[in-house]
Amino acid sequence: MDIEKGVLEKILNSSVEFKRLYEQHSELKHKVEGMNKSKFLTAEQELEKKQHQKQKLILKDKMEAILSQAS
Repeated sequence: MDIEKGVLEKILNSSVEFKRLYEQHSELKHKVEGMNKSKFLTAEQELEKKQHQKQKLILKDKMEAILSQAS
């Protein structure tokens, strides 16, 4: 999802729902990035990482839906 910074700031300030989704997406993104830095993940950690990635995609789809409605 590539959004211009100005458009992103505008939608973050005008939509509480989008802001909540964006913050959740960012948090999951950081978790996944942290897990990717590990040389070895247990099976449980791999499962957790995949769940985070799935949730990120769901959040991204919801954010894109809000953006398409706004434009």
